[in-house]
Amino acid sequence: MSDAPFRPFDTALDQGAALSVLQEATQGADDGELFLERRRAEALVFDDGRLKNASYDASEGFGLRAVRGEVTGYAHSTELSEASLRRAAQTARLAVGAGGGTLADAPQATNTRLYTDEDPIAGASFPVKVDTLRDIDAFARDLDPRVVQVSATIAASLQEVEILRPDGTHLRDVRPMTRVNVSVIVEQNGRRESGSAGGGGRVGLDGLIAPADWQAKTREALRVAVVNLDAEPAPAGVMDVVLGPGWPGILLHEAIGHGLEGDFNRKGSSAFAGLMGQRIAAPGVTVLDDGTIPDRRGSISFDDEGTPSGKNVLIEDGILVGYMQDRQNARLMGVKPTGNGRRESYAHAPMPRMTNTYMLGGDATPGDIVADLKDGIYAVGFGGGQVDITNGKFVFSCTEAYRVQNGKVGAPVKGATLIGDGATALKQIRALGNDMALDPGMGNCGKQGQWVPVGVGQPTVMIGGLTVGGSAT
Repeated sequence: MSDAPFRPFDTALDQGAALSVLQEATQGADDGELFLERRRAEALVFDDGRLKNASYDASEGFGLRAVRGEVTGYAHSTELSEASLRRAAQTARLAVGAGGGTLADAPQATNTRLYTDEDPIAGASFPVKVDTLRDIDAFARDLDPRVVQVSATIAASLQEVEILRPDGTHLRDVRPMTRVNVSVIVEQNGRRESGSAGGGGRVGLDGLIAPADWQAKTREALRVAVVNLDAEPAPAGVMDVVLGPGWPGILLHEAIGHGLEGDFNRKGSSAFAGLMGQRIAAPGVTVLDDGTIPDRRGSISFDDEGTPSGKNVLIEDGILVGYMQDRQNARLMGVKPTGNGRRESYAHAPMPRMTNTYMLGGDATPGDIVADLKDGIYAVGFGGGQVDITNGKFVFSCTEAYRVQNGKVGAPVKGATLIGDGATALKQIRALGNDMALDPGMGNCGKQGQWVPVGVGQPTVMIGGLTVGGSAT
């Protein structure tokens, strides 16, 4: 596959013919589009002192959609040809039936560019990437003799998309993504613990493979691992919890963010369904989904339907004021799209998805918030979690957490899990720090089998009455 810019209407399809096929497929429909994509991705993994894996993947194809009411007809193919397009149109057309719909207005065009369009895969040569990974490994081992294993990853991808709408609107976007991740395992007195750090965004590789950047990530991964060497079994019970800024916003994303996606609320399956305009969180709590932040992992100049990305307020001072919407769901709910129609690839239909979801900060200092914690947990790092969208119940594991008693941060704890439900946790927020931060750029979000990159963020937050599942006996 060529590294030349993706121009399907110059190399594989006649744009006029494609538009004619699309218009036939969407005649009498409410909406629809032709989504074309090429994606290239490279990943290098250095593990246990050697280059363990180096992969390069490339794919391209199109997806054609026709929407009538709540029904979506969707067909996709890896073959960019008029014949393939016509076959797809026949399949998608089945959703329209006898027609009778009114084609929705096209999204308003935007010239906003939120990230570079340079190819991050070509931003550094293969030997330079391998040497960087080797340097990370050596640097980590030199930092501390207790390091027994190092794993480092450099990943870069480029997604090129074109969207053709039935009215002839034609949009193009080039979306880079990069990330560097470091994990270490340390051993002391027969005990082994791990730590990891990483991040990136819609940026080139230059900054990420600079020594100052990956050395900081390596030190952070080592710090977490060493902290956990001294961790004690976590207590169990209902207690107040303080969450650190930045990446702990993943709990907000999972336990609350999904429940504010429009489709779940239209169908009545969200814990927040039917609560528009009502108080769902403590006073002072404001939550946004913002896809317009330059260079961030979850940002998009426009979504996968062509709607410009937005800075959308979901909760304002504790009041539910908005949901995240794609075009179909917005039309069915009688509201405007919010730029949240996203899809994993050309092989998937779009749906309401988060971009960068975060909670605004308050006016309390983080130190004062922790000092007000009488008996609880201070959690600053999170691993995996599970959430039930219908009731917001969640279980999250902590990768770095500390016992706090009488406002004093004590020993690190191991095996702590936070258990609760998003709707209750929102109302039990007792303090908001003045240190709101976004995560370093490492989030992926899954929904109905589709994965998209996202961002999260929050300030230091105190939540009262969470259940802590611990390992202490």
